[in-house]
Amino acid sequence: MFDIIRNHQRWLQFILLILILPSFVFVGVQGYTTFISNDVELVKMGQQSITQAEFDQARRVELDRYMNRLGNQFDPALIDTPQMREALLNRMIDQRLVAMLAADAKLNVSDEALRREIASLPFVQGDDGRFSPERYRDALAQQGMTPQAFENGMRSTLALARVLDPVNASAEVPADVANRVEKAYREQRNVQLHRIAAADFVGSSEPTEAQIKAWYDANQDALRQPEQVAIEYLVLDEPAATQGVTVTDQDIADYYAQNKSQFTRPERRRASHILVTLPSGADEATKAKARAEADALLQEARANPEGFADMARNRSQDPGSAGQGGDLGWIARNTLFNSVEDAVYGLQPGEISGVIESPFGFHILRLTQYEPEQVKPLEEIRAEIEQDIRQQVAAQRFADMATTLTRLIYEQRDSLQPAADALQLQIRKADGIARTELLEGNTVPAADRPLLDNPRVRQALFSQEVLREGSNSGLIEISPDTMVVVRVDELKPEHVPALAEVQDRVRATLVQEQAVQAAQAQAQKLLTELKEGKDQAEVFGEAIDITRQGGRDASGNALPGTVLQAAMLAPATDVLPVYASVQDGDDQVLVRVNAVGEALMSDNDVALLKNELRDAWSQAQDQALLQALRKQYQVEVLPAASDAIEGQDDDTV
Repeated sequence: MFDIIRNHQRWLQFILLILILPSFVFVGVQGYTTFISNDVELVKMGQQSITQAEFDQARRVELDRYMNRLGNQFDPALIDTPQMREALLNRMIDQRLVAMLAADAKLNVSDEALRREIASLPFVQGDDGRFSPERYRDALAQQGMTPQAFENGMRSTLALARVLDPVNASAEVPADVANRVEKAYREQRNVQLHRIAAADFVGSSEPTEAQIKAWYDANQDALRQPEQVAIEYLVLDEPAATQGVTVTDQDIADYYAQNKSQFTRPERRRASHILVTLPSGADEATKAKARAEADALLQEARANPEGFADMARNRSQDPGSAGQGGDLGWIARNTLFNSVEDAVYGLQPGEISGVIESPFGFHILRLTQYEPEQVKPLEEIRAEIEQDIRQQVAAQRFADMATTLTRLIYEQRDSLQPAADALQLQIRKADGIARTELLEGNTVPAADRPLLDNPRVRQALFSQEVLREGSNSGLIEISPDTMVVVRVDELKPEHVPALAEVQDRVRATLVQEQAVQAAQAQAQKLLTELKEGKDQAEVFGEAIDITRQGGRDASGNALPGTVLQAAMLAPATDVLPVYASVQDGDDQVLVRVNAVGEALMSDNDVALLKNELRDAWSQAQDQALLQALRKQYQVEVLPAASDAIEGQDDDTV
């Protein structure tokens, strides 16, 4: 039953590391062998407990990791939920159980074994494949771990593997299960589909006032609005900082004069050359021969200047430029050897130089184009300069305004008006803002939605001092050039809106529900007729082949999971076709199964399937073991755990 662990021992160790390490970070190694505390107990297991303090610390670590990962998008209201807290407590129970099992087995891992295991981890090895202390420290720092915490967790993981290996090493998928799964994966079906869209039935009936009232009364929870706030807020951004900034003609003229180099393009020269190469370390005789060849070429070039490009193409020994007639392109200062560059910058257009020596050999140069230094006229770049000045002034004003705004919102904590008056900012208003979202029907301007739907803004709005005490928030940085300060104008408790407020919404919901019901009725009617033998093949689309791995409709779109599942689970009788109906969103889809066969699977696909099946079987074994440990150690979840999960009387975050 457990062969996979023998073949995947390293894989198991990392799974265990993920499982057990956080518990050492949370409560320390000693927490697994001793426990002396008067703290509130959440879970009892044998002689040990998980306490409120341990749970709170684990929760803080978990939230810190999310905060580091999400940055400004971290929103405790979305993450620190009862579901998350319950999952965390269950993980802590599992971690403690496997640690207790290891402790009872009195397993120890030597320092040498621990060093060897850590040194074998790829992420701590240098380019030479050996252990790198620097990479080790960096890797742990990125995960917010200390070497001691990591090594404690690793030591425990290795000890636990010695207990769990014999259990998992016997995990072998029963042959009949493996065969049935493989057969199911190989199965291929030829099907046709017919979609009955609910949208086609919208408007076919109109809800009555009585139906609207009945739906409203029966769906109070669905209509219930969460606690929400109406707010006032100030926005400090670039438009606010540039408001009232004036730029005079003198400002523009001064900027132009002081930054003239930014608007000046230096002179440019384009040249061609003919090269006679000179080998490195050439003796005097070789050098003299090359020089004589260059002198002869120079005479020919000067005799026919217009034929310079053809001469370079046929006679130059520079493979990079000969094919382009010796063209060297535009030559800026400080890009060539001094002797060559000085010669180029000493020529007039069309003029041919003398023989110029460089480390490459002997050059004959011809200036083909010349552009003098060019300074853009002021009028051509006036708008650009004015914008640069505005941005510079705005940047300084933004910093000054942020400082002033910070001071004013703290000097008068119960109003934004003094800050708005002093900085000439408009107080904006919006409502329909809940802890986790902007509610439907909110009055937040479209341009401000990214600001007020920011998790940090909502977190500030529902903080104690802003929500309950009526204080201004601090200055919240949305981005380097946008900041917001908010205050609550009105707190609206959780409530069910009056029918008059949601009547249109209820009517629209009923219209859609009735359309869905009509589509379902139509599908059921057609399905009954088909099963009774009435031939309606013409309503179905083009036949397609599908397997449990997926399928595509006639348009090439992937089949929805619900449709695929219904098509593969329809009973495959000896008499085909067979039919099934399934809901996909608001629509109904009828499935016609024409044929059932077997798809070809490559050896690689079969091997992959078997590996996945072994992994799933092994994970099931792990879960079974954890459940057995809960019984063995008599795990009892105490009433206080419910309060911890619900977050009652919580001040952890």
